[in-house]
Amino acid sequence: MTKTANLNIRIDPQTKQGAEQLFSNFGITISDAVTIFLKQSIMVGGLPFELKQPRYNAATEAAMQEARDIMSGKKNAKGYKTARELSAELDAEMGTEC
Repeated sequence: MTKTANLNIRIDPQTKQGAEQLFSNFGITISDAVTIFLKQSIMVGGLPFELKQPRYNAATEAAMQEARDIMSGKKNAKGYKTARELSAELDAEMGTEC
């Protein structure tokens, strides 16, 4: 009887690299982390954490929708020819001057 079994998974390289760096701080490998995850899942009878969709406040939700609208072309974004022009408008909005 074998003492280990192979498990092949596909994951994007950035996630793998981030996980390797994180788990190395704990002195474990990705394989160790997956084993811990699977054993914990078996112990609790499901995922060992609660799954939730991220919740954002109203201002963040509005900003994300505005960004989506700009990206899709539903809304035009204001542009500036120079950084000074942008800075002047920001100062005017804040009621200050450079």
